[in-house]
Amino acid sequence: MGKKVIITGATGMVGKGVLLACLASDEIESILLLNRSSIDIENKKITEIIHKDFQNFSTFFEVFKGYDACYFCLGVSSFRMKEKEYNEITYKTTLHLAKLLSNVNPEMSFCYVSGTGTDSSEKGKSMWARVKGKTENAIFKLPFKSAFMFRPGFIQPVDGIKSKTSLYSSIYTIIGPFYPFLKWINPKGMITTDDLGRAMIKTTLDGYDETIIYNKDIVVLNSN
Repeated sequence: MGKKVIITGATGMVGKGVLLACLASDEIESILLLNRSSIDIENKKITEIIHKDFQNFSTFFEVFKGYDACYFCLGVSSFRMKEKEYNEITYKTTLHLAKLLSNVNPEMSFCYVSGTGTDSSEKGKSMWARVKGKTENAIFKLPFKSAFMFRPGFIQPVDGIKSKTSLYSSIYTIIGPFYPFLKWINPKGMITTDDLGRAMIKTTLDGYDETIIYNKDIVVLNSN
């Protein structure tokens, strides 16, 4: 029997890459999407719930039962944000859902996307890195069967995926034709959105020796 997974942030670049990897995988039986707006993809694997308030899932206890993994890809840029606002969106939103899921499904695997530079000490100068580190640390304390913090660096969007951020989208468009060359130069430093999604599925199925996962680990996960 295949795995049942929950994905947040599937309308974003990273989340959509994870969704497409799950749709392509024979190991994934069903996908519950938690979105603020519809992704407009119809597939027999997908159940989509449009939910505006990600800090209130109090009525979802029964809905979340029986899932094997959550791929938390929801996130916002910290650009021009104060720490209090960024903490509200990044830390509190994530932990609200994570705490509920750990109570409903303690045998679940939880994968959280943060980023290279995340500060586990929570004391560094970078605001976003401190908040992401705080979020990771709090997730590790929850009673999940396993938890993995994905800290990707450069991610090349593939399969028609585009970043919602116009600046990033322009950069990816420019770099795209050179990606094979950059991959050849730095084979363990360059990944695609599909690589990230398949690595998450791999940790759900087989686990991994490390709980903080960088691009080089994503490459290893996809080579096994």
